[in-house]
Amino acid sequence: VVEEDVARWARVEAAQRGTSVSRLLGEMLRERMEAERRYEEAGAEFCSIAARPLREPGTGLPSREEVHDRAGLR
Repeated sequence: VVEEDVARWARVEAAQRGTSVSRLLGEMLRERMEAERRYEEAGAEFCSIAARPLREPGTGLPSREEVHDRAGLR
C-alpha cells in the first residue's frame, strides 16, 4: 500500500519528467540496484587488498607527521 502523499509525489514527478509512474519507479529501482552493486563491488575490492604493516619489524611506529605527510599533495 502506497501512502497518498507518496503516490501524489510520484505522479507529479513522472509528469514533470514526461514519463509514467511505472517507468519512473522502474528507473529509480534500477538506479538503487546499480548503486548497491557498485557499493558491494567497492567493498569486495577493498577487502581483496592485502594488509601491509605500518612499519618494518624491529622499528618504531611512524610519527604523526610521517603518517599525515601531505607534501606530495601540495
